[in-house]
Amino acid sequence: MSPMLLNMLREPLHRRRFFRSAAAAVAGYSACGWLPSLARALATDSKRRRQCILLWMNGGPSQLDTFDLKPGHANGGEFHEIETSAPGLRISEHLPKLAAHGDRLAILRGLSTKEGDHGRGTYLVRTGHQPGGPVSYPAIGAALAKELGNEEAELPNYISIAPYQAFNQMAYGPGFLGPKFAAAAVDAKRDYGTTGGDGSASAGEYADLRIDNLLPAGDATQRVASRVGLWEGFEGDFLRSHRTGTPIAHQTVYNRALRMMRSPAAAAFDLSSEPATVRDAYGRGVFGQGCLMARRLIEHGVPFVEVSLGDFTRPTGNWDTHQSNFATVKALSAELDAGWGTLIEELKERGLLDTTTIIWMGEFGRTPVINAMGGRDHFPGAWTTVLAGGGVRGGQAHGRTSEDGTTVEDGKVAIGDVLATLSRALGVDPDQKNVSEQGRPIRVAEGVPIREVLA
Repeated sequence: MSPMLLNMLREPLHRRRFFRSAAAAVAGYSACGWLPSLARALATDSKRRRQCILLWMNGGPSQLDTFDLKPGHANGGEFHEIETSAPGLRISEHLPKLAAHGDRLAILRGLSTKEGDHGRGTYLVRTGHQPGGPVSYPAIGAALAKELGNEEAELPNYISIAPYQAFNQMAYGPGFLGPKFAAAAVDAKRDYGTTGGDGSASAGEYADLRIDNLLPAGDATQRVASRVGLWEGFEGDFLRSHRTGTPIAHQTVYNRALRMMRSPAAAAFDLSSEPATVRDAYGRGVFGQGCLMARRLIEHGVPFVEVSLGDFTRPTGNWDTHQSNFATVKALSAELDAGWGTLIEELKERGLLDTTTIIWMGEFGRTPVINAMGGRDHFPGAWTTVLAGGGVRGGQAHGRTSEDGTTVEDGKVAIGDVLATLSRALGVDPDQKNVSEQGRPIRVAEGVPIREVLA
């Protein structure tokens, strides 16, 4: 885009406000109740493709205090187990809503990786590849959205809610697939209200989630339309003499943004039309409201949505529990349970759970041994991830760690196997290849699907 056009878009209308402006034209759709009807239509569509929700836990969650407890052992800590709806399957006492949906959970307790650094671990788990080397690998969300998505869809095919990219920005990117397959980010206003120990907003307030490319009510839509027309003119002139990859990709991204901001589908991002009882059930914090937004986006057919839990602007608001592990995990578990448990319940009620696969994971697990500060440190050797919903044979724990939690004794899997299983559950062949910038064919997922957890 030319400097002259950039300046024109900045003044008097800031670039971000420019890409928000058309929401005023569709605001009336927010309260009309069309999303539940759309969900029912999606659920009964014989040609419907599967969808995915990634619940990403920033900092590395403790497996021993969530899904692989060790009661009676010194490494077990303070928490107790509870039964789930699946006979013999037990999880943390602080996840009662999830326990009610144990029949839909496949808990993988034998995951073992080799990266104990936040940045390197984040890249490995989110892409399935070791960091370093000449190839810029795509995040699994970008790779799967490419296979599941529709280029003509009104909403982006990959949406990331409240991402925390400080550990490794490349782990969230489209890699060699290019900006066409990048995630659209929904930002969280993290200084909302007065927060409690669990990060939820104070009474009467909900976390404020906002996406670029939408307009607040009150902006002059005619003025925006004029600016769009000018941009399209400049862009068209430039492309006529520069038909190369980067300008074409640039135009593709901007056209997708314009298509979304002009569409009634943008109402999916507006949570204000949801009843207070529903919003409260999910939890008022960023993660809870993010899960609610994910449900709305799934209703509208978005193929890949991710929601992050773990706020590093709060000292005890993330899973990196080197100290005060049990108080922090208890608070985070309350947020996780409300958001994820309600998400499963509502997807099930709408007939969408059987075609929506949910995966829960972070960059690594935590040490079985509790340190001198009452915390658990980084531990990639033996930890847990969870699959749920469509394409997954729930009601089971696959893999087993030792009595002290330090080693995998049965069902050991690598992250590539987990991502290949996720891909297969979504109906995507993990052997499907994309070509990198170096001309190398790269599989969607490099591992072997875990047959025992596939429905």
